[in-house]
Parts: sequence; structure tokens; C-alpha cells
Amino acid sequence: MPAYKVSITRAAERDIEECVAFISRDNRAAAGKWLGEILDRIGFLEKFPGRAPRIPETPAVGGDYRHLVFGNYRIVFRVKGKMVIIVRVIHSARLLHLGEPPE
Repeated sequence: MPAYKVSITRAAERDIEECVAFISRDNRAAAGKWLGEILDRIGFLEKFPGRAPRIPETPAVGGDYRHLVFGNYRIVFRVKGKMVIIVRVIHSARLLHLGEPPE
């Protein structure tokens, strides 16, 4: 039984949709595989969100945000009580900025 409930913000859903569309341009099968794998990583957060490190930009954005790195992408989330809120899925070269407010 999961210890945490995972919620994905609309911004993170859009991020995932955009990644799938981008990967699909070259390889639809790879896009489907990527989607399944990222959803597996998100599922991991139902049990172990505290194992993920805090994001390096924490001082700039405030709050207690963490991330899981998956290939070239980061799943950025925060834990609020027994809820894990996925706020963004961004390329690992990008930093989370105040211009990208979490939902």
C-alpha cells in the first residue's frame, strides 16, 4: 500500500506531453517507452520521496523541492504531508526558476 499519494500538476502534465511529442518525432516506440519509464519513476515516489535529493536551486525558489533525475530529465516535486506533488518535468540542463511557478 502506498504511503504517499502522488498528484501531478497541470504544468507537469504538459511537460510530459511535450516530451512525448518531441521524442515521437524521431521514434514513436521510444516515446512510449519513455512515458512508461517516467511514470514508473513517479510511482516510486508513492513510497520513497525522501530518498530523492533537494534541488540545487532551492535557495532561489524557496520551499523544499526535490527531484528525481531520469535520463536527461528531472522530475521536480515537493512533499506536503502525505502528498507528493509533481510540479515540473524538465530537461536536466534547465533549472527551475521563479518564472515557472509551481501549481
